[in-house]
Amino acid sequence: MLKRRSFLAATAASASRVLGANERLRGGVIGSGGRGRLLTAEFKEIGVEMAAVCDVYKPNLELGLKQASTNARGYDDYRRLLEDKSIDVVIIATPDHWHAQMTIDAVEAGKDVYLEKPLAHTIEEGFRIIQATRRTRRVVQVGTQRRSAELFQQGRKLMGELGEVRLVNSWWLNRQETLRRGNLEGELDWQKWLGPAPKREFDPLRFFNWYYFYDYSGGLLVGQAAHIIDCINWYMNSSFPLAVNCTGGRINLDGAEIPETATMAVEYPENYLAVFTLGYKAMRYHPHNDQLQQYHGARGRLDLGREHYALYPQSNEIEMKPSVAERRPGSFAGATRAHIRNFLECVKTREDPTATVEMGQWTNVALCMAMESLRKGRRIEYDPKTQRMRA
Repeated sequence: MLKRRSFLAATAASASRVLGANERLRGGVIGSGGRGRLLTAEFKEIGVEMAAVCDVYKPNLELGLKQASTNARGYDDYRRLLEDKSIDVVIIATPDHWHAQMTIDAVEAGKDVYLEKPLAHTIEEGFRIIQATRRTRRVVQVGTQRRSAELFQQGRKLMGELGEVRLVNSWWLNRQETLRRGNLEGELDWQKWLGPAPKREFDPLRFFNWYYFYDYSGGLLVGQAAHIIDCINWYMNSSFPLAVNCTGGRINLDGAEIPETATMAVEYPENYLAVFTLGYKAMRYHPHNDQLQQYHGARGRLDLGREHYALYPQSNEIEMKPSVAERRPGSFAGATRAHIRNFLECVKTREDPTATVEMGQWTNVALCMAMESLRKGRRIEYDPKTQRMRA
């Protein structure tokens, strides 16, 4: 097994590769589960040659190779993939606890990275990603695709109609009955999958449901809030929070560590409160209706959903009517492709993408504080000077 220093020395030369104006990009994916395969298909459809797939779970690796380009190479160690100097861009779609080390190794190896949200699993990891990205001058796009979606870009232009905003309410509702249970369908390198996480005996419940264990993520509370809090930061021109208070209900998914029903309240230095509620024991919703953000201004309210928005001016009428409204059922499917296109354009121009690592860290800090608050049962503050949480 290569040590980290020798691995980086062996791969750093690939940073000198310069693309021709019409040269086709070659890509690889690390983590070819459901999201990784979807991104592989989108990259390939846009025109990237998806030439490499890495996964430590053989069934996912085999499915990923089927989704990739013809003659793609398969790997069970991501470092071997990064050694390939012909690979220009890398998708990282692994559990959260692997995001930091894989992204840092990828940019050190001269790759540009499309990184699924959230940026990292801890605050310290997020700052390490920023330092490595800026030092190596690589392009890293965080997968918060609302920033590239036309409907969300249009909705943001209405914020000036609201007046001062002191409260943002948001929620994501749906239903999950149980955690996934069952046996492995093929080979898994459990130790590689654990990686930087605490060492444990193999547990299929943890492997199949990693979202719901603190070692690897922060539940769907973090998984869904990563999108919503990022969007709120964008719309409200915010960065790091002042404090976060998070509370959860009883855990209703047998075997989970993290509740499926919870609320976080995020205090911002811009003098507003953002509240996000996850409710995954509600009724089932069509994706068009499963989430909403409400920006409550002094002169109006903006409602923003996955595929719709409406501006409601101040009114004393019983039946409030929007002055501006837009509904585009099915449109959100194109947001990921637009986000990928932005990333690939920046790979060629070397400009910053729509969702930079700094933007990803603003959200990551709030999410890490929410996890800390939920576990400790108290309000958590953030100190920007020390870049640390404090109770």
